[in-house]
Amino acid sequence: MPSSKPPYPAEFREQMVELARAGRGLKQLSREFGVSANAIRNWIQRADGQRPAAAPRGAEVTPLSAAERQELVELRRRLKQVQMERDILAKATAWFAGKSERTSTTSSNS
Repeated sequence: MPSSKPPYPAEFREQMVELARAGRGLKQLSREFGVSANAIRNWIQRADGQRPAAAPRGAEVTPLSAAERQELVELRRRLKQVQMERDILAKATAWFAGKSERTSTTSSNS
């Protein structure tokens, strides 16, 4: 009797969804992490509210409208862009700080 694999942790599934939304291909993610592309596609659909995951008893699950889904995708894209800009600025600041330390340690003999 074939043994079934335990379900992937929620954090792993969320990371796969974020990587796919960041532009990584499903086939590439599938090869890299050993997960089927179809599973990743299903996780994306659940995250988009198309097929909501099981909710706790008594909780109402309202799927996102097309406009809300589009806004969510746009906001996530914008967040990723702002985070990249922040990281670039942090690296530039560190580089300039290191450069100014090197130039300030040299003294002139006047």
